Amino acid sequence: MKRRKFIKKGILSTIGLGFLTALYSYKIEPFWLEFVKLKMPVKNLPKNLVGKTLMQISDIHVGNRFDYNFIIESFVKAQKLNPDYVVYTGDFVHYENKEQFDQLTTVMKNSVKGNLGTFGVLGNHDYGEDWLENDVADTIVAILEDAGIDMLRNEQKSANGLNIIGIDDFWGTNFQPEKALLNTNKNEANIVLCHNPDVCDLNIWNDFNSWILAGHTHGGQVKPPFLPPPILPVENKRYSAGKFDLSNNRTLYINRALGHLWQVRMNVRPEITLFELDKA
Repeated sequence: MKRRKFIKKGILSTIGLGFLTALYSYKIEPFWLEFVKLKMPVKNLPKNLVGKTLMQISDIHVGNRFDYNFIIESFVKAQKLNPDYVVYTGDFVHYENKEQFDQLTTVMKNSVKGNLGTFGVLGNHDYGEDWLENDVADTIVAILEDAGIDMLRNEQKSANGLNIIGIDDFWGTNFQPEKALLNTNKNEANIVLCHNPDVCDLNIWNDFNSWILAGHTHGGQVKPPFLPPPILPVENKRYSAGKFDLSNNRTLYINRALGHLWQVRMNVRPEITLFELDKA
């Protein structure tokens, strides 16, 4: 009888632990925002930009799969950090229908903008079904531009001494990295925005040797303790989240995403990254 009671108690404990874990993964961690603060040493950074901040926001996924008021609340918190630059690295919506246009317009009324510049690139979900709907992407770009975000579609723009290079999404219909990187001056302070970190493994970079900011992976959203995330939407499974040193002195940073496709997270909290610029 003692053995039966022990087994029964163990089973009930396991069920209880599983319930609490599921509750945490669904109700708590998806809304437990973390501000990750890092130094960003940039080659050729002008002296007047040393100590300035650059905020990265990625993968907000405005849509019907979770309460996007969390995104608005997160934006309000981020605004209090008063960033000098803000960059958005794609997947502004989880597109299902034209309803997402109105939802995105509502959310971006509260968007975070930088004192010196605000830039963005598109992600695969911003291209609609099968990443092929150019009209969806164009409408999203128009909404974002109206919200004060300078969208870079395979182009680069300088903002107060910092050159921002934006590569359109790897899986979308407008991926032209050679055009984006054309005429990049290696004697300037350069940063690349691209949604999908797999772009880092393509033979497109020439002598580019600075930072690349990406998103797309969500860090896997679920990461068992001491193990890599079981699901990552990239070819290079090394690219989960965080900072990676690449060849030719390039540095990749993958943001864990602010939003999510499905409302579940475990050991992968939603993230907004705040970099402090410094001379390399």
